[in-house]
Amino acid sequence: MMEKIYLDNSATTAPCEQAVRAAEYAMTTCYGNPSSKHQLGTDAAGLVSAARKNVSSVLGCASEELFFTASGTTANNTAIFGAYEKLRRSGNRIVTTSVEHASVEEPLKRLEAAGVEVIRLRVGADGKIDENELFNAVTKDTILVSIMAVNNEVGAIEPTAAARRAVKRSGSRALVHVDAVQAFGKIDVRPSLCGADMISVSAHKIHGIKGVGALYIKKGTNIKPYVLGGGQENNMFSGTEAVPAIAAFGAAALESADAGQSLERLASLRDGFVSRLRAAGGFEINSPDDALPYIINISVTGCPSEPVINALSQAGVYISAGSACKKGHRSHVLTAMGISPERADCAVRISLSRSTTREELDFAFDELVKIKDRIKR
Repeated sequence: MMEKIYLDNSATTAPCEQAVRAAEYAMTTCYGNPSSKHQLGTDAAGLVSAARKNVSSVLGCASEELFFTASGTTANNTAIFGAYEKLRRSGNRIVTTSVEHASVEEPLKRLEAAGVEVIRLRVGADGKIDENELFNAVTKDTILVSIMAVNNEVGAIEPTAAARRAVKRSGSRALVHVDAVQAFGKIDVRPSLCGADMISVSAHKIHGIKGVGALYIKKGTNIKPYVLGGGQENNMFSGTEAVPAIAAFGAAALESADAGQSLERLASLRDGFVSRLRAAGGFEINSPDDALPYIINISVTGCPSEPVINALSQAGVYISAGSACKKGHRSHVLTAMGISPERADCAVRISLSRSTTREELDFAFDELVKIKDRIKR
């Protein structure tokens, strides 16, 4: 048996060697406060600056448009509340999807409770919104369109570029926000490509370490911060910068620069794995065929998620039931896709990384078949 097969990379990834080295250097050698004016402070500020350059280069934006945050969640919250504060006198409508991550959905619920009209676009069986419905939903009084690039549970790739076209056609002043936490470092999410004013990303999804994300804010957007204090990150995110995590983020971002090559290899692995599941019988594939190949959502027919996850864990294979932030609730994503409650309750998410091997997936497949047969008996 293989010692450990980690297939929960959409929840978090193992830090790469370069990220670990960068974090260790920041903690042991370059540990000053980057706001301090002495040499150690200046050196720490240099690490932050270098990391900003690396991450912005991979994202495809100017360094001064990238702001480090405490997490992808902080980035999403800032984008949503910042857009609202900036444009609330221009309109009262926000357009989003019915399958967003909790760090988008919960802030929108708060605004909705305060009287904002929130339009949640439906998705089809493929997990994607209809572009025509998006164009109809974005009206003159829309102030924000927030659409995730890649769904964190099923891997559906949303048509984010359509949001900019919809805003332009409507004549509104709406800002476009893209939650690219699951997409960054895997597919191209350049601002020029998706037409976004704001893009959220996170380090620990691309083999950085936990505790840092980033928010791209297009020059001239001028949203207001909601974390106030010492004025770090050009007043957008006050609080002493987590230099070790930021330095690791910069190192991990550079290691993800060959995303296209990894994508092609993982698509081949995913296709082979899914074909074997279908041929074995007793498995239903919930991810669409054109999903990001890093994410494979399946249901083990008649086998609730938790026993499957526990049995796989005992065999040294680590997967999840969906979003790590979902806390045991039935997936709103699968429900929105029209998947039955019975099938949704049997769903598990297998998520790959650029280091996942065919041998690991072969072992996971064999264990899934054994578990399916044992639990159903």
